[in-house]
Amino acid sequence: MADINLKGMGVALITPFKEDESVDYEALGRLVDYLLQNGADYLVVLGTTAETPTLTEEEKKKIIELVVTKVRHRIPIVLGVGGNCTKSVVDKLKNDNFEGIDAILSVVPYYNKPSQEGIYQHYKAIAQATELPVILYNVPGRTGVNMTAETTLRLAREFKNIIAVKEASGNITQMDDIIKNKPKDFNVISGDDGITFPLITLGAIGVISVIGNAFPREFSRMVRLALAGDYDSARTIHHRFTELFSLLFVDGNPAGVKSMLSMMGFVENRLRLPLVPTRIVTYEKIRNVLHELSIKC
Repeated sequence: MADINLKGMGVALITPFKEDESVDYEALGRLVDYLLQNGADYLVVLGTTAETPTLTEEEKKKIIELVVTKVRHRIPIVLGVGGNCTKSVVDKLKNDNFEGIDAILSVVPYYNKPSQEGIYQHYKAIAQATELPVILYNVPGRTGVNMTAETTLRLAREFKNIIAVKEASGNITQMDDIIKNKPKDFNVISGDDGITFPLITLGAIGVISVIGNAFPREFSRMVRLALAGDYDSARTIHHRFTELFSLLFVDGNPAGVKSMLSMMGFVENRLRLPLVPTRIVTYEKIRNVLHELSIKC
């Protein structure tokens, strides 16, 4: 198993769309260049923020090829490989081409609402199906079930290629429990921009960020300052973005960050159904905050 450094700010890449809802590969390429030039420590491709359930297999393949070609091994690439059918995920891991991919991010099975033992067995099958490093992803607000600290720690202790968890449960006590009792070589990554700063003070190694699509330089600086123990400077940057953190998700993800990126001239403000752009009131609030942050839009 190859080593991968997940310390710092990973960016959960969006998928830009054109007016006709086709994938805007040119815009995606420009965004990847922007992130490479402005402090992203790694990229997460085809995660929730990418609207992956609405993409065809051919589109997913082209997106992976584009990002791998653009990055050229300069920073790690994490690929979202998850689902609520364990056999399908395992088959994908055994049969797909993962050239240029440094790790996978796999979400807790959604909709089925498995027990903790079911979650454990799901990830056991995944870990045994690949030699790639595996990052667990706990996001009960989307999956309908929480992976407990006990289950996370059990997986961390029993499988060497399960190297981290992206925690987006919103339960700081649960996250702290994992950090306190985890194996030395297992890491906790924030799955929520708004709690990244406090979570790093507890021992997390960084974030897989949504706001990092728009503000890679500023948000990666906050993460690095916090990791270095300069909490006062990091807190100042954190507080600059407090209002944006909530506006990003009030109308769903990635509607908020796409509206932000459209104001900044990176992408068209397009999503695929069942997701739709932010409401006008949210759009204007985001515009006002960006103006206050002196971001031209």
